Amino acid sequence: VQLVESGGGLVPAGGSLRLSCAPSGGTFSWYAIAWFRQAPGKVREFVATITWNAGTTYYADSVKGRFTISRDNAKNTVYLQMNSLKPEDTADYYCALERSPATPGLLVSSRIYDYWGQGTQVTVSS
Repeated sequence: VQLVESGGGLVPAGGSLRLSCAPSGGTFSWYAIAWFRQAPGKVREFVATITWNAGTTYYADSVKGRFTISRDNAKNTVYLQMNSLKPEDTADYYCALERSPATPGLLVSSRIYDYWGQGTQVTVSS
């Protein structure tokens, strides 16, 4: 399984970006896809996750109201729409896929995810 990410870039504060994550490598099912981010010198942190079947979403407090995670079942793609970006959103963003059901408390942990993308860089200038 490979996760192909796209959509990163440089944007001024207050701007928007949309990240995409598309699993590839065969026919398979997945339970949830999440976005994590890692800024230089900091630990990787949870951003948002969405479950495939129900489309249930969870967000980190730092992005609630600004970021929206969604899925397109037909395209087997997950999106992260990021609005009102702030310089502190600057980081490498990674999508991750979990194949097995998990509780909300576990879905925010990077440890449970089976597959990871290569990352896409987001830079927000002040």
